[in-house]
Amino acid sequence: MADKQKNPRHIALLRQVKSLAMGEHPLSKYVPPILLLADALLTSLIISKVAYTEIDWKAYMEQIEQFVHGERDYTKIKGVTGPLVYPAAHVYIYWILYHITDTGKDILLAQRVFGVLYLSTLGLVMSCYRRAKAPLYIFPMLILSKRLHSIFVLRLFNDCFAVFFLWCAIYVCQRRFWTFGSLAYSWGVGVKMSLILALPALGVILFLSKGVAGSFKQASLMAQVQVVIAWPFLQGGPILYITRAFEFSRQFLFKWTVNWRFVGEDIFLSKQFSIALLVGHISALLLFIATRWLRPAERSVAELIRAALDFKEPLGQMQHACSIRISPNYILTTILTAVAIGMLFARSLHYQFYAYLAWATPFLLWRSGLHPGLQYLLWAAQEWSWNVYPSTDISSMVVVGSLFVTVASVWWGTRKDFVVPKGDGGSSKKLR
Repeated sequence: MADKQKNPRHIALLRQVKSLAMGEHPLSKYVPPILLLADALLTSLIISKVAYTEIDWKAYMEQIEQFVHGERDYTKIKGVTGPLVYPAAHVYIYWILYHITDTGKDILLAQRVFGVLYLSTLGLVMSCYRRAKAPLYIFPMLILSKRLHSIFVLRLFNDCFAVFFLWCAIYVCQRRFWTFGSLAYSWGVGVKMSLILALPALGVILFLSKGVAGSFKQASLMAQVQVVIAWPFLQGGPILYITRAFEFSRQFLFKWTVNWRFVGEDIFLSKQFSIALLVGHISALLLFIATRWLRPAERSVAELIRAALDFKEPLGQMQHACSIRISPNYILTTILTAVAIGMLFARSLHYQFYAYLAWATPFLLWRSGLHPGLQYLLWAAQEWSWNVYPSTDISSMVVVGSLFVTVASVWWGTRKDFVVPKGDGGSSKKLR
């Protein structure tokens, strides 16, 4: 008799736990702030107990010191680790840090600033996840990354600011403030050009939401932001600034690679390998654009191109209906997938690049439709591989393998998404 009474209680408890994990329980709204508070305590503990590691901070400060003393020629601004190779927004941000940290000497204060930056970015990430209706069971993955904490508060990399502005752009785009989204994204690119990986997805989102004319206006705004922030340096030669701040021809060192170590140095350095990665990157983007991202348009790629060549708005009278379908889930899925694709086919990933991936992976694994247990297993494998230093053949295989599985499973898992239900008045419905 007692067993019969316990069993229903056990089932009811499991239902409550499942409801909480899926974000459907009345108490679900308290989970993100509790996790954020827990991570705030963890981050404070890391800053106070774990030794800071000098990598690029000293070089940043040396470069900023030259800027403070009036140097505006990008080719002459150098630090202990080499020349300045980041766009102008990086200079302005670290110029502020230079002054508030006593010319970079107060490392503890800098760590605290980056701790606030970390928690602010995490808060944005959680807000974006909630707007995309992501379940709460994936949220713990957002706060458990050892490597991510290290990148922010023990290394002080500029990638931290770039990823903050990426998530700012995602959040305001989810709220349909397209101009603010363009401004935030362009400023992020002005910190580090790694954010260009998200540009194809952002371009598709703006096209579906604003049409060709509106998209070009946003692109023009982004370009203007780059000109304005670069203006002091353009006086000394725009070509010199562009080639140094956006150095696409940069040679990568095999000893620092996290992802392709297992192919060997000869293949890694070969031009054929570089071309193969570029072809793979473009092909994967085209696959997602043609089979997933353009679905809300309800028109084939050929039809859209034909209309554009005739100088017509490709979506015509369907523009408003299509714009309504661009949901927070769609925006987050496309942008994070574009970033993951870019990292999968990147010539060389360094440890700080994990800042772009760590908060993207939990959402993408959920979108893949894999079992929650597999999601955590893949996340754990990825986290392990990025914490192996120096990287090994095995760890680099896991880095590439986890990225490939994530991208491929997202493509498969979204095969039924972003499609307007027929006979459902779908033209005015917002898609998942």
